[in-house]
Amino acid sequence: MIPGLKEQLVGLINEPGYVPLKMEELAKIFDIHTSERPMFYNFIEELEQDGYVVRTKKNKIMSAEQAGLFVGKFVAHEKGFGFVESDEEFVQDLFIPADYVETAMHGDRVVAEVVKEATDERRAEGKILRIVKREITEVVGTFQKCDARFAFVVPDSKRLTKDVYVPKSGFNGATTGDKVVCKITLYPRAGKKPEGVVTEVIGKKGDRYVEIDSIVRANNLPDDFPKKVQREAEQITAPTEADFEGRLDLRDWNIFTIDGDDAKDLDDAISIEKLKNGNYKLGVHIADVSHYVTEGSKIDKEALKRATSVYLVDKVIPMLPKELSNGVCSLNRGEDKLALSVIMEIDKHGTVVDHDIRETVIDSKARMTYTEVSDILEKNDEKLCKTFAHLVDDFRTAEELARILMDKRDRRGAIDFNFPESKIVLDSEGIPVDIEPYERRIANRMIEEFMLVTNETVAEHFYWLTMPFVYRIHENPSDEKMATLGKFISSFGYKVNNGKDEEVHPKALQTVLKKIAGKPEESAISAIMLRSLRQARYSSNCEGHFGLAAKFYCHFTSPIRRYPDLQIHRVIKEVINGRMDKKAKAHFEAVVSYASDHSSEQERAADVAEREVDDYYKAVYMEKRIGQEYDGTVSGVTNFGIFVELPSSVEGLVRLADMGDDYYNYDEENFCVLGERTKKMYKIGDSVRIKVVNVDIDRKEIDFKILKKY
Repeated sequence: MIPGLKEQLVGLINEPGYVPLKMEELAKIFDIHTSERPMFYNFIEELEQDGYVVRTKKNKIMSAEQAGLFVGKFVAHEKGFGFVESDEEFVQDLFIPADYVETAMHGDRVVAEVVKEATDERRAEGKILRIVKREITEVVGTFQKCDARFAFVVPDSKRLTKDVYVPKSGFNGATTGDKVVCKITLYPRAGKKPEGVVTEVIGKKGDRYVEIDSIVRANNLPDDFPKKVQREAEQITAPTEADFEGRLDLRDWNIFTIDGDDAKDLDDAISIEKLKNGNYKLGVHIADVSHYVTEGSKIDKEALKRATSVYLVDKVIPMLPKELSNGVCSLNRGEDKLALSVIMEIDKHGTVVDHDIRETVIDSKARMTYTEVSDILEKNDEKLCKTFAHLVDDFRTAEELARILMDKRDRRGAIDFNFPESKIVLDSEGIPVDIEPYERRIANRMIEEFMLVTNETVAEHFYWLTMPFVYRIHENPSDEKMATLGKFISSFGYKVNNGKDEEVHPKALQTVLKKIAGKPEESAISAIMLRSLRQARYSSNCEGHFGLAAKFYCHFTSPIRRYPDLQIHRVIKEVINGRMDKKAKAHFEAVVSYASDHSSEQERAADVAEREVDDYYKAVYMEKRIGQEYDGTVSGVTNFGIFVELPSSVEGLVRLADMGDDYYNYDEENFCVLGERTKKMYKIGDSVRIKVVNVDIDRKEIDFKILKKY
């Protein structure tokens, strides 16, 4: 390769008249030898993925920004149009009309040009010029045989708007009605569908297990562990006295775990005591997964690939094999376990005045549940108080400290959404029989506060050490989203007060949430406010956490189920054991950057899968309730319908086309729909009576009819 080639090609000024250049032509211009051309092409592809565009006229490469182009991820909509999400921060997405999508598929990395500039009323519109990288390599969907010669696979994903053509040679045993995995062999061309071959038959459409597996596969989430990974996990044994050497021995401390009733992967435990000076000594003890999962091992590579455990209604897809997650790493009661402990001294104002981070060995004295501890603290349950008499004082001290920490977070402006949570209950056959409210009681909030203060303490400690690290960041919301939110809540008589600052502070949003607490509009305003915020993500740069109103934050407390936590543990152990030299630092700088980006992507995929599984079970549940009536709240309005949410968290759509009492128009300016003749208005937050009229399990959609407005 030519020395300094990138420097020759990159960073040049924009000049008019440039057009895309084929790689073969570029290789000839730079006199790249035939044997080196594959390497050269890979190099150009990497540049393109970084936002550089190959152009002619002087045969140079320039950035997309210099060329006036838009590079990013294409997000498709089921109606055919889409958006390109910019790589640049704080740059509004580019709207792509259906006619300008060309052959792009959802998730593709694309280059687009702006064809209409943005105005105050609408965002900029664009046209896709080129696909830089195809994201989707296989499709999960329903096999439909047309005749003996060909078939189609209809994708489960609404964002994949084109069926996949399958020739007879690609059937591979699939029959009509099968859920299949289809590998794409030819991407869409002008006027033609993508083509593919069936690589796996999951099972018959409609079967519960098949439907759930299809959702998992469609979101590219690996389920079973490879045999080599499983064998490696089975060879890991419980720690011995030799493993305890050099560790702080805390086995005589009153340490206990508090988790959900059915939790098996116990990765955090706590200890608490009141000191003579009036301060609190809080110990948060986290499973030392990094002792067993060494960097570069087969288990580690698989854990990085997964990046997170996925918690579905009826199953868990763990990041680590159960031999580790539920066994050797889990902080089970009465077993000697290796831990990484953060021992903090916290004063009466909730300030951490001292802390120590140590490798430890612990022995949990009790496996408590949120329900048990909450019943002790809230109800003074006589039987439970007697059973856990040796821990009751600790629970009360823990509650005391937790309330101090809650008050501190509240004073600094942390946003605490009070969304009602629900749990889908299945019978022995896996059929949903109920959707119960899930209470966030004092024990849940107590553990939440202890994990938050630990994560903040660890993040700040390593920020000031200037070490490579994985931070959990939540960037400030965009001005555009805040302006829209301000307009929306003003229709209810509220205001987001930014004070003297131009940027909104979380305290301003927190104030609104306090004012609406317990009022009919609480759910609606909270939902819109949440949608107005950016997604939290992992980053190797410490940029603060808007929602928590925290300058420093990370995820340290769940290494069994989150890869960033595991990676952080490795950095911490290198530092506290004096091994973080220049070579190690350079290594971790590269590792944490990739782990941050990849873990953020996998987290989003897991969220989508969890939501789709919930929607599937809710659809199955409501199918048996067609014709029944419920009270609900308008949760959204669009140009095609009104969304209504029931107290059970089930959401359904009332289609404007089906509303027979009037012709309704969508008033985007005032966030409502308005009847032309009756002037009847429906807006977010309105209470209504609905009837369930239809359920489409395949699309996971529920249709309602409004009977009356309260």
